[in-house]
Amino acid sequence: MRDSFVGVLTEQAAEHPELLLLTGDLGFGVLNDFIARFPRQFLNMGVAEQNMTGVAAGLALEGHTVFTYSIGNFPTLRCLEQIRNDVCYHNANVKVVCVGGGMSYGPVGMSHHATEDLAILRSLSGIEVFSPGDLWEAAEATRYLLAKEGPAYLRLDKSAARSTVRSGEKFRPGKIRVVRDGDDVTLAATGGILGEALTAAETLTSQGISCRVLSVHTIKPLDIETLSAAANETGGIITIEEHNVDAGLGGAVAEALLEAGVIPGFFARMGLRNTFSSVVGSQTFLRKVYGLDAAAIADTVSAKLRINAKVHA
Repeated sequence: MRDSFVGVLTEQAAEHPELLLLTGDLGFGVLNDFIARFPRQFLNMGVAEQNMTGVAAGLALEGHTVFTYSIGNFPTLRCLEQIRNDVCYHNANVKVVCVGGGMSYGPVGMSHHATEDLAILRSLSGIEVFSPGDLWEAAEATRYLLAKEGPAYLRLDKSAARSTVRSGEKFRPGKIRVVRDGDDVTLAATGGILGEALTAAETLTSQGISCRVLSVHTIKPLDIETLSAAANETGGIITIEEHNVDAGLGGAVAEALLEAGVIPGFFARMGLRNTFSSVVGSQTFLRKVYGLDAAAIADTVSAKLRINAKVHA
């Protein structure tokens, strides 16, 4: 996804002289072309992400569109005070970009994993939160953020679902995409783990279970209309996120539905539960360890449908 993001910035930079890209001393392999072509629109701020965020806020208040760029928790949780006080409070035009959302950087351990970021950043006033599921969504979210004033968070995964874009489809910020239709259950996923949800849906289809799959690429603002339709039109909703279930996608969906007075037939949250992703291994391996791969999703759906059938027997 980071290549899609950088590709859009490089494509658009000449037309947006106000654009600045700030990095916390990483990403040079993927950023080299941007740096070579637009050296005056790039700053390496060193391993000093809090300072990077403060500088970004100042530059934004002087008229720039500023993207900050780093791994996992470094541009987010490490900089939470600066994002809250400097960026959001002043409605500064700063876009915080995390590469390696969730457990993307599996082998380097939990310090490099972003598994609480969605919950924390969506709680801040005035910020939009994006978590694309495939390369097209990542590119289109970047284009939107270039044009949109105000604070935003863009969470980029190392993994990505296969292309889900339909011919002629336009990206709509804040509007959930129905990437697969079905009636028995809704799988609402955010980020690259959308790919696991789609694989699970294919497995379940072979078992006679029809799955609606939603790509929740925008966590804030959240699309209550599409979620309400899913709750009313399918047997239940299961949220899937490479993130702690507390206050993440699952929490956001539950809050929105309950406040709207819409109760799905059943509801379940799949994600980390009161634990850190402390096992070391690849992202694929960690999804299996923590019960977030396609097989675990399919098993959860089957179990929920059996329980629901007994309740209504």
